[in-house]
Amino acid sequence: MSAFVQQLPALIGVVVGAIGSYLAITRGDRARFQREEKARWEERRLAVYTDYARDLKKAVTLTYRIAAHLGNDPHPHPLPAEDAAPLLADATLARDASGEALLMLGAEEVVARAREWVTVVMEMEVFLRGGTHDPSRWSELLSAQRAARARYYESVRRDLALPAGHSGQWPVREGREDRADRPDRTG
Repeated sequence: MSAFVQQLPALIGVVVGAIGSYLAITRGDRARFQREEKARWEERRLAVYTDYARDLKKAVTLTYRIAAHLGNDPHPHPLPAEDAAPLLADATLARDASGEALLMLGAEEVVARAREWVTVVMEMEVFLRGGTHDPSRWSELLSAQRAARARYYESVRRDLALPAGHSGQWPVREGREDRADRPDRTG
């Protein structure tokens, strides 16, 4: 019995060590799982945010082209509204689908900024449906759209803890007279 009593502290040490190792491994695995799960959701949200922006940008580009046909925008590839109608319908359908995913997975602030952006784009579409020739009003709409787009991207970056990004304003190269008076084509 005395040999068992002498070895009891060592046996207790082994049991405590085993329990401690088990708890440390379990806690580490749980933390790793939570980090990986968070990363998966962030990847999904980034994909949803990107899809929405891409789908909305398709509509924006089409509005530039229609506006050019009406004499409101200097876009180099004007497009009559009749020819653009099916393309705009497709862009709207894509935007609606990606908008639903955005509502489901997007952060509240990002969804609010997306709504602001799409509202301006819809104002642009309404302006063009009327066949309006008013370059100064079109310029105001472009500025509002670019500002709403920038706010959307800022909110996405905040939500995903990304560093600040590019403004999206691309300067026109000097010495290109044919493009000097054209507004930014990226917005």
